[in-house]
Amino acid sequence: MNTVGISNELHQLLAGSNVNVQLSVPQLVETVLKRNEAILTSTGAVSAETGKYTGRSPKDKYIVEELVFKDKIDWGPVNQPISEDTFANLYNKVINYLKQKKELFVFNGFAGADAQHRLPIQVINEYAWHNLFAHQLFVRPNDEELLGHQAEFTVISAPGFKADPLVDGTKSETFIIISFERRTVLIGGTEYAGEMKKSVFSIMNYLLPEAGILPMHCSANVGREGDVALFFGLSGTGKTTLSADPSRKLIGDDEHGWSSNGVFNIEGGCYAKTINLSREKEPQIFDAIRFGAVLENVVVNPDTRVADYEDGTLTENTRAAYQLQAISNIINPSVAGHPNAIIFLTADAYGVLPPISKLSKEQAMYHFLSGYTSKLAGTERGVTTPEATFSTCFGSPFLPLPATRYAEMLGQKIDENNSRVFLVNTGWTGGEYGTGSRMKLAYTRAMIQAALEGELNNIETIQDGIFGLEIPLHVPGVPDEFLQPIKTWSNQAAYTEKATELAEKFKDNFKKFSNVSDDIKKLGGPTI
Repeated sequence: MNTVGISNELHQLLAGSNVNVQLSVPQLVETVLKRNEAILTSTGAVSAETGKYTGRSPKDKYIVEELVFKDKIDWGPVNQPISEDTFANLYNKVINYLKQKKELFVFNGFAGADAQHRLPIQVINEYAWHNLFAHQLFVRPNDEELLGHQAEFTVISAPGFKADPLVDGTKSETFIIISFERRTVLIGGTEYAGEMKKSVFSIMNYLLPEAGILPMHCSANVGREGDVALFFGLSGTGKTTLSADPSRKLIGDDEHGWSSNGVFNIEGGCYAKTINLSREKEPQIFDAIRFGAVLENVVVNPDTRVADYEDGTLTENTRAAYQLQAISNIINPSVAGHPNAIIFLTADAYGVLPPISKLSKEQAMYHFLSGYTSKLAGTERGVTTPEATFSTCFGSPFLPLPATRYAEMLGQKIDENNSRVFLVNTGWTGGEYGTGSRMKLAYTRAMIQAALEGELNNIETIQDGIFGLEIPLHVPGVPDEFLQPIKTWSNQAAYTEKATELAEKFKDNFKKFSNVSDDIKKLGGPTI
């Protein structure tokens, strides 16, 4: 494939008179409305609909199989290979398609708030509202940084270009392709803006480990004394709610790097779910949706232009994109020290995991690789009983490298910085879903506060007989009997049966990590 040809094509595209570079947020909002791409809501946000695709298209995501990189990528259903020639043909078609557009929009910025480790990126958009999204989600340069900005990775998004699978070698009209050799992401056939965000995260998940930095799909905050906490957890575990602590400053809500200097946010904004959003429950998110923010697939009253966050007619995956600075309780820039505490959140619908437990390094690596939570009945069509679900490193769709690479880095970081790790169950107690009850948020907050403030460092513990977890016997503000799940079940034999069932699921899932160390296998997982 001809690298020079691709560079020349991109240069010609960006030299066109139809290209708008680095428009301000007000200019972009005006353009979005003028082009009828979205509507203005009562709070000043723009609200767009993404049509057929209201979420990511993981089956349409590819990495170009390039000689220099192909032995490093963890190929499989997540990282699907596509040939260099297929990529080159699609690239040329997309460039020619964009050349015909009356207007294009370019954002120059960064991925990474730490100036030492950030990636200069360029985002080229067919839609103005997508460019506004890029302004909100990535790190904006100041005037001085913009003068010296040279993109090291380019994201090209052409939603209106639809691939022909029979001709273009794709599975559908949609494609999200990363070429590490050409430093390019090519997106077409989908209007869902989140593909841009997650593509950049996937890039960072490849590049950062090469520099000795651990990329993480987690939220992070910092206390008054400078103590840093990380929160890992899949959807429904309470990650956003529990990391939004008014007594601590937010570093970021979704993507971070952990370098030799500490933690930094990869993004410059937030991409929050808004279904059932209210000011009472999540005031920071609610009030951040103002001028410049972008709403996706939210139903808006056509007369009052008031957003109805309870209406999931278009999708349950309604979203808001806004700059971090829209939240008052943040640290700016989004950089802090090494984590004192790491919290793994799980919503266990089996009701058998302890509300909180202390993890050894080996257990931390085991549960990091497992990424367990429960998929609850009613959340997806066909799901009638709780189902265990595992997402490697709490972010399997975005990991180009083998998962064990990230887990080994986590173990090393824990050792080097003496970070404490806790597993917190925000799911059920006293029985499984349908019989037991959901953990009280007040208790969960009390346990996390105790963990963050070091009150559990030297507390007496008891080992769980099935999972091998160290359970604190006392936590301030939480009844002692609540801490051991077997004591909350009326039928202890039923507890043992259900706990054993979940332990077997952990073990079955972990079989795919055949190359992890014996210590992790022996000391990290269930003891049965």
